[in-house]
Amino acid sequence: MQLTRRTMLVALAAAPLALPAGRARAQDRLEVVTTTGMIADAARQVGGDLVAVRALMGPGVDPHAYRQTRSDIVAMAGADLVLWHGLFLEAQMEEILQDMARKIPVVAVAESLPRDLLRGHDEYPDRHDPHVWMDPDLWTRVVDTVRDALIRVAPQHEAAFRANAAAHQADLVQLAAYARGVLASVPAESRVLVTAHDAFGYFGAAYGFDVLGIQGISTESEAGLQRIAELVDILVARNVRAVFVESSVSDRNIRALIEGAAARGHQVQIGGSLFSDAMGEAGSYEGTYLGMIDHNATVIARALGGQAPDRGMADRLAPGPRT
Repeated sequence: MQLTRRTMLVALAAAPLALPAGRARAQDRLEVVTTTGMIADAARQVGGDLVAVRALMGPGVDPHAYRQTRSDIVAMAGADLVLWHGLFLEAQMEEILQDMARKIPVVAVAESLPRDLLRGHDEYPDRHDPHVWMDPDLWTRVVDTVRDALIRVAPQHEAAFRANAAAHQADLVQLAAYARGVLASVPAESRVLVTAHDAFGYFGAAYGFDVLGIQGISTESEAGLQRIAELVDILVARNVRAVFVESSVSDRNIRALIEGAAARGHQVQIGGSLFSDAMGEAGSYEGTYLGMIDHNATVIARALGGQAPDRGMADRLAPGPRT
């Protein structure tokens, strides 16, 4: 019944359209709809003034559990291009996105990444970790895919899209260099990153951190008492003093972890709030991809004993504590 309802909603949303799907307007900006904020930012950077971008998932929204609304379906059906992540990130939306792909240009931007660059996971042996945006070097490849998708829809703007993508990728190179520098200042024995769910595997691989998530790569997985107990043992054995909450995930399990460590006589504090599956507030620096990763690298480095400027790479992070 659920699949039938989705198919009916797609047909209902697409039926009133007077222009063919995937059209490139001569005067108006291209209408681009994305699932996550990270993809929306890439589309805005590459498309510039030639695109109008709408992200279905805003700040603090968990893409693993997100279900499309009727207004989402209408927005996608009326778009020139729909960009989604793939790699099972939008698990609840895959069927509707596949239905949409029969009618309009729909591109799963992370599915284009070479499989040898993707992380596997014991929890899902037949799938890959989708959190590729945690490594700016990988994200530059996603920007290529966004660029190519826009060119296919509006080839007359190819030169502009290529120039914008190159400029943004230069910023990503600078971002990656900043992250490497500040995170290398964290003492080797302190490079243990404990978070609410396992979203930082690519980050850990890129910057040499052991990453421990209470939940698995999907927030839909449950964290049991045994997992909490295992992590408390690690906190005590490795003298971990700071753990991190996430902006799009409840802090309930992190609080339980801190309480469990305290019961063992080991004091752990919250080192800060990280952006994992969603960026910061719209209109803020942290609401951009650059700001999201700048924030994470800066907060992690400072909380774990490294050196980083309080306001980040370009002195643009919001002032004051970020917990």
